[in-house]
Amino acid sequence: MATTETITVSIFDKDYQVSCPPQEVQALRDSAFFLDQKMREIKQSGSVLGLDRLAVMAALNISNELLSSNLAQQETASSLAAHATELERSRDKIDHLIASLQSAKS
Repeated sequence: MATTETITVSIFDKDYQVSCPPQEVQALRDSAFFLDQKMREIKQSGSVLGLDRLAVMAALNISNELLSSNLAQQETASSLAAHATELERSRDKIDHLIASLQSAKS
């Protein structure tokens, strides 16, 4: 059975007991801190919202950031693939020119 560690994280001044594998403790702490900061940003930006609404708005914002980041990553990967294809075509042309020059020398 997998070993888990129970830690306490504080989100918007409320403590939560959460279990996770020992190697994920720091990532969980970082995630809780990130969520806490997002909720505080939303709270500071406008009207007073209940804790549930703050949590939902933070989740929506984080989800939007994740999806935007994933889209940007996909676009970058597509661009890199296109550049790699272009480089390969250029290399093939160079190889063909070298072969032509070598056969012309002979």
